[in-house]
Amino acid sequence: MTAIVTVPVATRSLLSYRHCFSLLPLCPTYGISTFASNSSFSLLKGRPVQTLASRSPELTAITPKDWQLSRNVVDILEQRGLIESITSENLRSACSLKDDHPPLKVYCGFDPTAESLHLGNLIGIIVLSWFQRCGHKPVAVLGGATGRVGDPSGKSTERPDLDDVTLEKNIRGIKSILNMILSKFGDDKFVILNNFDWWKDVSFLDFLKNVGRYARVGVMMSKESVKKRLESEQGMSFTEFSYQLLQGYDFLHLYKNEGISVQIGGSDQWGNITAGTELIRKIMAVEGAYGLTFPLLLKSDGSKFGKSEEGAIWLSPALLSPYKFYQYFFTVPDSDVVRFLRILTFLEIEEIEEIESEMRRPGYVPNSAQRRLAEELTRFVHGEEGLKEAIKATEALRPGAETKLDWKTIEGIAEDVPSCSLAYNEILNLSIVDLSVLSGLLESKSAVRRMMKQGGLYLNNSRVDSESKRIEADDIVDGKVLLLSAGKKNKMVVRVS
Repeated sequence: MTAIVTVPVATRSLLSYRHCFSLLPLCPTYGISTFASNSSFSLLKGRPVQTLASRSPELTAITPKDWQLSRNVVDILEQRGLIESITSENLRSACSLKDDHPPLKVYCGFDPTAESLHLGNLIGIIVLSWFQRCGHKPVAVLGGATGRVGDPSGKSTERPDLDDVTLEKNIRGIKSILNMILSKFGDDKFVILNNFDWWKDVSFLDFLKNVGRYARVGVMMSKESVKKRLESEQGMSFTEFSYQLLQGYDFLHLYKNEGISVQIGGSDQWGNITAGTELIRKIMAVEGAYGLTFPLLLKSDGSKFGKSEEGAIWLSPALLSPYKFYQYFFTVPDSDVVRFLRILTFLEIEEIEEIESEMRRPGYVPNSAQRRLAEELTRFVHGEEGLKEAIKATEALRPGAETKLDWKTIEGIAEDVPSCSLAYNEILNLSIVDLSVLSGLLESKSAVRRMMKQGGLYLNNSRVDSESKRIEADDIVDGKVLLLSAGKKNKMVVRVS
């Protein structure tokens, strides 16, 4: 309270307030259900959650011709396993473009917590793209304002503060990725907005008067993301607690001023999305706002899909090369690949089913399905040029491949594999055994000799069988680099200075 009265709140933007309050962990003697049941601000009152489990398990098969004619994106998303919940079954009829029904505007939010989106954000872009393909208009909302607060959903601790310079850098990076992916149907077929544009002039008192009065604390505390944090040792700040209202107001603003009637998000966004649909219903007295959530991307073993040993799978080529991106999907296990083809690609269901059948037939070439998955996703994220780069590098860098190596191809993967720099006079006439140890490819000469006997030592993709092999001038690719390989995955790029 003191933090508020010591500043002229009426003239300050709401975004000026951060970390003024902290909510203590919930006392065990008070049940969340008591707050929720007595609340008049029930986000789901009279509007049962529609989940796949509550619907008939028998889904009508949709042929390519059917969906092109009906263009009902909800049917398509449901068939592909891309719907977790919807706020109303009426969304299905609202998405139909039959009888001159107007197309919808659909938005997904992206907070600028990093300078690139990652694989976890990809499903949101894919769902937006399905709406786009079915004749609706996708809208990407960058969290220039909400990124200053931080969404507590799925987080065990509060997100760190980001300064304005970092936020702007992150926004530029994310906007570039969204532009590249969503512009495939034309620059006029999508919109990118920044919520800072409408939040920067909102004062704290205006927010309390126009939005806060419609919220009920009991309902807000019953949200899963809030309950987990309140029960933890860290508790939850007022800033994070209010995030659901900030996102709810975003939807209200977009519905009222931009004609956007659908918000999509991951399953962990359900509470934030329904906060928006309920604000619209209460303040505007209309029922035409919808929410849709999609499942989080998990592997068959239940672990989160989207991270490698090195960290996040970034969508920006500056942080993760198209080659490395391609390789990540190329190594997906057989138990996951068909499901990922359904969720992450735009291949027809019939074609995916044919790929699945091929995997069970004698003579199936291992990783053929993974190759198709990697090709479709790399093309979607990085375009045709990025896919060509990835395929060229993959083929050229395969030990024993006949593809002629060049300096650009090797340099293209240098950031994704270990590398070192050695002087020209150090390398020339040096034995392959000594070079393998000096470069760090293998730890000892005995390890090099063992690898050689096993047939796994390569120089520029050519197998080396003799310890007497010494580096010649012609071995140095374009006079600049060497590529050493020990087995299929252990590589070393040697830059020659």
